[in-house]
Amino acid sequence: MRYHISRYPTPLIDVIRLAGQRVILRPVLAQDADLQSTFFAGLSDAARYFRFMTRLAGLSTALLQRMSDVDHVHHVALLAGTFAQGRETMIGEARYIVEASDPLSCEFAVAVADAWRGEGLAYILLERLAAHAASTGLRRMVADTIATNAAMITLATRVGFTITRKREDGRLLRLEKNLTCTSLPTSDAGGQLHGARRTAA
Repeated sequence: MRYHISRYPTPLIDVIRLAGQRVILRPVLAQDADLQSTFFAGLSDAARYFRFMTRLAGLSTALLQRMSDVDHVHHVALLAGTFAQGRETMIGEARYIVEASDPLSCEFAVAVADAWRGEGLAYILLERLAAHAASTGLRRMVADTIATNAAMITLATRVGFTITRKREDGRLLRLEKNLTCTSLPTSDAGGQLHGARRTAA
């Protein structure tokens, strides 16, 4: 795995409170493969379909390896988790991969556990990921989504993405946002979030 601890983006580490619980935000580590496998296996069929745009029962070994192979430069992944009885549970993730054909653009994806939808976690993850991408010099964040993915369309609109229908495939929408360098949202000592709305998907 292309894991470089010297590149670990520590500014993305934070603690917030959502739904009355303490939620840890942190970049993915190489040893998080089992957490990711359990998280994606626990998503509803519809949520996995919207996330990967194909029918999956869970992550294959090859796909899990690709999702765990995070170098924190070309591939950045932000994980949200809770702790109970000394055990971490992954409840959401957002990531981007810099496009090989355009080093100023990155493609993003985001997913949240079904039980945590409607708490604003997807908005927080995507907003922070976009701010981090901008701080590294990236200028565009893009993604394709299925036209029936209402939650993603609502989220993208709130985060400031433009939405257009793809000419190549009318079932897909193109999400795109021009990035500007801004500081990352932060939380105070009590874990109250600043710089992110909580009413998003």
